[in-house]
Parts: sequence; structure tokens; C-alpha cells
Amino acid sequence: VATGFAAAAAALVRNVTAAAPGAKDYYYAASASGRAPPAYAAAQCWRSLNASACAACVASARDRVLRECLPAAPEGYGLNAGCVVRYSTRPFYLPANAAAGGGGSSGRRIAVIVVASVFSAVAVMGIVFIWTRRRSRARDDLLHDDMDGSGEMIRAIAASQLGFKYGELRAATDEFSQTNKLGQGGYGSVYRGVLSDGREVAVKRLFFHTRQWAEQFFNEVKLVSQVQHKNLVKLLGCSVDGPESLLVYEYLCNTSLDHSLFDAFKKTALDWERRFEIVLGTAEGLSYLHSASEVRIIHRDIKASNILLDERFRPKIADFGLARNFMEDQSHLSTGLAGTFGYMAPEYIVHGQLTEKADIYSYGVLVLEIITGRKSHNSVASSAEGLSLMALIWRHYNAGTLMEMLDPNLREQCTEEDALRVFHVGLLCAQASPNLRPPMWKVVEMLSGRDHKVVLPRPTQPPFINVKGSKNAKSDDSSGSASLLSNSDKSPFSLNQLSVSGVQAR
Repeated sequence: VATGFAAAAAALVRNVTAAAPGAKDYYYAASASGRAPPAYAAAQCWRSLNASACAACVASARDRVLRECLPAAPEGYGLNAGCVVRYSTRPFYLPANAAAGGGGSSGRRIAVIVVASVFSAVAVMGIVFIWTRRRSRARDDLLHDDMDGSGEMIRAIAASQLGFKYGELRAATDEFSQTNKLGQGGYGSVYRGVLSDGREVAVKRLFFHTRQWAEQFFNEVKLVSQVQHKNLVKLLGCSVDGPESLLVYEYLCNTSLDHSLFDAFKKTALDWERRFEIVLGTAEGLSYLHSASEVRIIHRDIKASNILLDERFRPKIADFGLARNFMEDQSHLSTGLAGTFGYMAPEYIVHGQLTEKADIYSYGVLVLEIITGRKSHNSVASSAEGLSLMALIWRHYNAGTLMEMLDPNLREQCTEEDALRVFHVGLLCAQASPNLRPPMWKVVEMLSGRDHKVVLPRPTQPPFINVKGSKNAKSDDSSGSASLLSNSDKSPFSLNQLSVSGVQAR
């Protein structure tokens, strides 16, 4: 980006963010002409904010835009749940028939928040907040001309008002102190907090660097509020009135499963009884999501770090940012790639076709991690043979020596029959063919049925078992999703367990 444009855009961003809190409807736009290319910028806060909250929100978005977008990018924006700041070389806030130069257009303003019909906000703690706003058809049409396609998300953000104040949550977490930090997720950090009434909560703190992350925030609020089950984490509310976006959940003192399962000292607390309860409880939660809830939901990111444990180590499925719901008559959804490598089903990686079977595959991998006490995603590097966890288990299954893969901590705590049954269920869920994976209600039956004399079907070969690690792999190698199924020396497992979201064209 030319130095002149970068300087002009930076000045405009500062000007519009300074002016927006005092402007009508918290909206201000401006342009700078007389240079090539011209610069355009706008800032707006949602009406649910007051002036001081608006100022804090746009200041946060402004700093991110100046730090991460300028001077390299010709356009960019910072998006919080309470405001948006954007600059561009294009007159994005002008009507389609306006002059391209638009130098004198700083006084022109449009509505970037339009709600054409009632948007039902989420029910949280028994209270339903509904905010209906109508604007003229001309302005609504103009919104749909938004060049980055973010109009729909802006309307959803503007329409959602939920019960917690930003200041209250900031105080509850001691201003997001590191001592209260519980963990780091794919698009946010989680903090323990104590509300003024003494309740302990978990506060997920999110910064929206992209529109995709904003969608994940509201997707999580919308979906989690519609489901209630003993094995699903409870969403208590959210905050959209400050410079950051916050989700508020019930606090679970034993945090996530991966903190205990993959720690040599902490894993001793996970005896056979507790691990089996985690395996069964997670299956019951997924069965509810897939077939018993009011909406049919696919989680898309089942893994150890998204299973939270209460004081008795009972499991609750968390983090619905990537979840999707679809109608009963739909066979599948076609989506961009999202999830965590190592837990993602092969048919989803290759074809992008999403069904409940993708969750079942992820669950199968999780079950095998729980019973072996080993991470799936880094097992290639740690294995003497350079084999993945799935490949090792499959080899031992064919050789009749599966008990050698059982976590040594469990060997005196369970019968061989019980351990092999859990191994068997994990392998059935992790089969390469989605049609052969049992539905989750059937998995619950397999695990909880007292009649263990019922013979389970023989599992077929899981995917990825021919993938081997290579000490000679180049560090800068980046493979596409197609290579994840090849028999090359590229590992299909991520180097960490952060969720990933693929970009899908509009």
C-alpha cells in the first residue's frame, strides 16, 4: 500500500472513531480525496451501547485496524460485538450509483444496522430479549450492497441483547487477570470469575479479528441456548456492550479433559470408573444433539479440550462456536473446512460434506485417546515406529494384543472384557466409511447395555493408518486437505489442538 494512502487511511480511522461516539446513531463516515487511491473510513456502534462504551469499543477496533491492517492492506476492518470500524480504497458506504471519487461525501451517512423483521434473540436464564427495528427499503437494499458481505452479521449483532454488563464481568475476573485464566481456545481465552452474588462463572473473552469469528460467537449463543442436557455445558449469558465480546458459562472446577488426561501426574485422578463415565456421558450428550434436541446439531469440534469436567469429573461438551444445525430432511451440509486435524472425518476433509457421522468419527478418536491416555495428534512423532495412534491400535487389534495399548494406570482397575469393549466401540466410530459408523444412540446402547454377550460388528480399517512421520520433513511444508489422505510422509495431525476454520467463498 502506498505510503500516502496508508497515512491518509490511518488519519481517517482515527477521525471517524473519535467522532462516532458523539454522532447521531453513533455513526460517522469520512473520505480523503486528492490522492490516488482515495481513502474511505467509517465507524459505528450499536445503539445498545452508551457513549462511553461506544468510545471504548471503537478505540479497541481502531487500534487493531492500525496495528494489523495498515499499512500493508488496502482495506480492512475491526469488528467487535458492539461496533465496527472499516477503511477501504472503495466508497463502501455510498449508494451504488455514487461517484467513485466521493471526495465530498463525508457528510453522507447510511444505516449499517437494519432489521427488516423481528429477530428473536436468545433465551438465557428464562428471559427472552427481543429487539425489533425497521428502516426504509432503500436503506435495507443499500445494506445488502455492503461490499464485504458483512451486513447480515451486523444486523444479527445489533439485534442481540443479553444479560451481562461488560463492567460486571471485567470486575468478576479481576480485569481478566492471568491468575484467573483457565485456558486458551481457537478464538478466545477463558477466565474464572466470581459475580457480585457469589456465583462462580467461566467467561470466554473474544476479539473479532475476522467476520468468521463474529459468526462463531453468535452461532454459539444461538445454538447453546436452545439445548439443555446434563452433558452439555450451560450458557448463562453474554455481553456485547463493551470493547470486547464475552460469553458466560457455568464454571467447572476440573477444567477440560486434556488437562488431566495428558498430564502424567493429574491423569491418576482419572481411574477406570471416571474414564468410562466420560466416554458414556460424552456419547449421551452427542446423542442428544444429533437426535433428541429441538434442533439437529453437529458440533464439528469434538476433542479432549472441548470436554469439560465438573467436581465429580462428569463430562460436559463445550465450545459450540463451529456447530451447525440443519433440517431433518437434509442429508448433509456443504461447508468450509472447520475443526481440528486429527479429529476430522476423512469424508469431511475431502468433500466438505458434513453429517452427524463427522462427530461420530471425532468421538471415536477421543475414546481411543481416553482409554490409551495418549494424544492422537502427536503420536506419529512419539511412536518408535513413526505410526499414528490409530495405526498402532489397528495393528494391535489385528494381532489380538489390544490390551498392550491400554493406559498402564488402568490395568488393575478394569476387566479385559470391559476394556476391549471400549476399544471396540472407539474403532467402530472411527471407521473410514461413514455409513459403517454407528449412530450415537446406538453407541450409548453398546456402552451402557448390561448384556455384554451381544457380539459387536467387526470394525473395518480406519483412515490415515498408512501415514508415517518423517524426520526429514521440511518445516515450511504446507499441505492442502487432499494430501491429508495420501500415503505420504506428511502427518494428518495438527501440531497443536487449536480449531481451524477454512475460508468459504460467498
